[in-house]
Amino acid sequence: MRPILIFGASRGVGLVLARLMQQHDVPVTAMLRPATANDYLASMGAHIVRGDALSKKDVAGAFAGIPTGCDVVSTLSGRAPDGTYVDETGNINVIDAAVAHGVHRFVLVTSIGCGDMAPYRSERAIAAFGAAVDAKTRAEDYLRRVMPAATIIRPGGLRSDPGTGRGILSRDPEMHGFINRDDVAELIVRVLGDPATIGQAFAAVDAETAQTVNPIRPFELRPAIPVVS
Repeated sequence: MRPILIFGASRGVGLVLARLMQQHDVPVTAMLRPATANDYLASMGAHIVRGDALSKKDVAGAFAGIPTGCDVVSTLSGRAPDGTYVDETGNINVIDAAVAHGVHRFVLVTSIGCGDMAPYRSERAIAAFGAAVDAKTRAEDYLRRVMPAATIIRPGGLRSDPGTGRGILSRDPEMHGFINRDDVAELIVRVLGDPATIGQAFAAVDAETAQTVNPIRPFELRPAIPVVS
């Protein structure tokens, strides 16, 4: 597997992904905001770059020490004090820098309800998360225009329980469900190793929570690569 640059690795899915990549002996670089603690990432051997995803200069700088042809994953989300959605502006800055640098694989992690899933959102979901999901969708749309070979993963409701190993990917736009963060990170690792996922957009849910009006047909990923301890 190739060196990887992760945006959003200070917590959640991004942090779990960094740990998994280190277990696979993959060199990990992570961009963190200047005030974000990095003890855990640093103890794993990850290379830390300081910067703000809302700064094009900072994002471009994160790529400076990364070889051309690396993998890039962004799990960026949230809002700046001025109301700017990192989901959109931050991710677009990362996308632009990745295009300029030349990367092998790019994975953008957004959420269920984005893109072609939007018509199937509930009124409750729109009220609670609509603006953020719309911002993520704009980042997805931009990614599709400038990097059509990228992969989009849209997790369902995120949980922090230990991974179950039941995470699945689906191209069904009506898919809903929940998934543990550990399982999303594991799916990302498998996506990066599976060329069949290039240019695809997937919902990611736990198989036991998957809900849709359609027959459930998980995307057949390559088997997971075992970690040698």
